[in-house]
This record gives sequence, C-alpha cells and structure tokens, in this order.
Amino acid sequence: MEIFGVDIGGSGIKGAPVDLDRGDLAAERFKVLTPQPATPDAVADGVRDVVDHFGWKGPVGITYPGVVTGGGTVRTAANVDKSWIGVDARALLADRLGGLPVVVLNDADAAGVAETRFGAGRDRAGTVFLLTFGTGIGSALFVDGALVPNTELGHLELHGHEAEKHASTKAKEDHDLSWEHWAHRVQKYLAHVEMLFSPELFIIGGGVSRKSHKFLPLIEGIRAEIVPAQLENNAGIVGAAMRAAELHPS
Repeated sequence: MEIFGVDIGGSGIKGAPVDLDRGDLAAERFKVLTPQPATPDAVADGVRDVVDHFGWKGPVGITYPGVVTGGGTVRTAANVDKSWIGVDARALLADRLGGLPVVVLNDADAAGVAETRFGAGRDRAGTVFLLTFGTGIGSALFVDGALVPNTELGHLELHGHEAEKHASTKAKEDHDLSWEHWAHRVQKYLAHVEMLFSPELFIIGGGVSRKSHKFLPLIEGIRAEIVPAQLENNAGIVGAAMRAAELHPS
C-alpha cells in the first residue's frame, strides 16, 4: 500500500509516495526550498508543487514544524512565519491540493511514529524520545509505544536560551562549531531532558543523523541509550503517510 507523505521543514519541503508495508519511500523524494517568508500561502504552494510532481491523487499526510491540534489548527510557529498561528492547516492544504484528503501533524511526532514502527524504536517499551536536530530541535515522546503529541521540547530553556538556539544543527552551522563543541552542547541538552523525563532511549533524527558517527561517540554521561534514527531524514515523510493511512483508509 502506498500513501503520500510531505515533510515541511524550516529550509525545505520534501515528499514522496511511501510504501507502508516496508516503511520506506516508494520513489526518490522531491524537494523544494521553503519560501522566505514561510507564510501559509507560500508554503501551501510549495506543498502543492511537491505533490503535483508525482501526479498524486490520493490521501496526503503532511508534517508541520510546530504544534498542531487534532483538528489541524496551528498553535505555534517557531521556524516559519508567525502568520501560521491560528490557521486551519488541514483546510488550507486540502484546498490547495484540490480537495485531496489531508492530515497534518507535528513534524517530530511524524518522525517518531515512523521510527517506533519501522526503525530504532521498534518494540521498545518504556519512555522513548525521538529528537530531530535541524533548523530547530523537534521532540516526540512515547510511553510504551503510545505517542504524547506536540511536546516541542526544543523550546526548553537551557543556559538562559531556548535549547534549539543553542544545540540545533542550525546553531552549529551559524556559529561554525566543531563536531566536538556541538556534541558538548547536545550532551547538555540531553542531560536536561533526561533529568526531567528519565527515558530509556534517545533516538537522534533529522538530517544530521546521517553523520551520527561524528558526534554520538563524543556524548558522555547520559544514562539512556542513544542511537541514530534508522530512517534518517525520511522518517517525517514516512510517519506522515502512516498517519494519513490511519485516518483515511482505502
């Protein structure tokens, strides 16, 4: 069974049809740059371009980089334009896609759903965190496999600043940090989350997961197991498609 997934990020909008039996992309993903400013209409146009690239006509799961209510209304907009707040993203995107069935969910939650079904969190009980490092830091919390949605722990205060301003991949790039220096920042962030939630497992996702060998061995003093996301940066696309399939079964 194939369903389409789209992952809206701070720098890019990417999508592809997903093979839900394998938990992997059914075709090479297509990506467009996230418009600046990333207003609702401009981003919706980008999503349409990604979906139209494949000529897709079925249900579409779409991630959003912030808090989304169960009905599809946006509550936060940390890494996109503030005009997103209060927008019915599901209705906007469904309209832009010509009335296709649409589901919208938090981007890290989508990635976590995919990793707990097909990746590093599969069959793991207890408290598990999927953390995505990119433009910001996204978080997905699972307790015995059940998702606690919209945790957004990238906005925890760390040393007087939002954690994602200190330890995201963007912070590494903006400040030209070495892998060792950045790993030290990530370590402090993980220690803070561990102090609050005492998880058994941290799964590190986002594009930087492809380079996990450069920084994960440098992180020390964390009691939880730390592993890279197995689906890497495709996890959000896969998880979005999974959610669309759940809410719009064929």
